[in-house]
Amino acid sequence: MAIEVRIPTILRTYTDGQKAVEGSGDTLADLFADLESRHNGIRERLVDGGQLRRFVNVYLNDEDVRFLEGISTKLSDGDSVTILPAVAGGSGMSDGPRDQR
Repeated sequence: MAIEVRIPTILRTYTDGQKAVEGSGDTLADLFADLESRHNGIRERLVDGGQLRRFVNVYLNDEDVRFLEGISTKLSDGDSVTILPAVAGGSGMSDGPRDQR
């Protein structure tokens, strides 16, 4: 079973700079175990205590896995998994005019 996994820039140190890697597994948890066997250290950046890390978003064929079955989401041959780190912050803009001094 071949599953394409798109890797964000911040995690490419684990994949020798590759933007996408191939993995296999019946579930997302199995896929992450397979990725760990090929790219040591990547799993701990994605999973904590058997659950997805809070600030990691994972999409299966463009569907957020948190709205599916989370780390137990079933996978099929040819699926595409995208890993995205959550980004926080704001523009620093307020509702009112800014002092331009």
